[in-house]
Amino acid sequence: MSVPPAGVATPAALPLQGSAEAPAWHRWATIIGVHLALVLLWEVVVRVFEVRSFVLPAPSAILATLSNPSHAWLSNTFVTAIEVFGGYTLGLVAGVLGALLFVTSKRLTLLLFPVLVTLNMVPKVAMGPLIIVWFSYGIGPNILITFSLCFFPILLTTIRGLNETEPELLDLVNALKGSRWQLFRYIQLPGSLPYLFSGMKVATVLAVAGAVVGEFIASDKGLGYLMIQVQASLDTPAVFMAVLLITALGVLLYGLVLLLERLFITQDARLQ
Repeated sequence: MSVPPAGVATPAALPLQGSAEAPAWHRWATIIGVHLALVLLWEVVVRVFEVRSFVLPAPSAILATLSNPSHAWLSNTFVTAIEVFGGYTLGLVAGVLGALLFVTSKRLTLLLFPVLVTLNMVPKVAMGPLIIVWFSYGIGPNILITFSLCFFPILLTTIRGLNETEPELLDLVNALKGSRWQLFRYIQLPGSLPYLFSGMKVATVLAVAGAVVGEFIASDKGLGYLMIQVQASLDTPAVFMAVLLITALGVLLYGLVLLLERLFITQDARLQ
């Protein structure tokens, strides 16, 4: 059997064609193309089979509802966006600060953490009427409902990330006479960021759900409130439009979290 000369790559050593990861623009083009194809298929199916609009409206009929001034799409979307982003921001700040307190104080963890777990088991929909009794109704109570859903997953994942410090790094900091602040700043905080962003991603879904649930229970504005109003008149295209706008808010919030994750965490360190 002949041996290839030195410096000549064997077939097994050659890189496989097409094994490289597709560029970002190609992946995004594929995602957008698939969505557009599904929308086109939806339009064709509704028109070919003559499905009634109150059962399944065509995408063109859904878009046509944006021209109806009685729905006040802009103001209702703005209200829901305030509830989603406001409650999410409160949940993020409180979750991170709470995690820092629990990690630094074992006594506080023993006293308060089981109580928080118990409170988190209470269905937020059941708490909705009580929040309305205590705080009336409107944007403020809906922000509180959104906050209550976002707080706990961010708290849990951040606590886990802060506690995942490797013992070797702790020994190194102690050997170098590092302070508690240096340990947190250079070891614990960078190591906890992947877990924090993992909790933030979960909370984006809960934030949208919390705002809509609050508007369903008692509200006089917002996309959830609008859905209740148009549903009574069987205006299904407007219901679909409200759902799409709510989904767009959730996608926007999730995209912002992904952008921050790309800025602060390298790709290899991200939790999938």
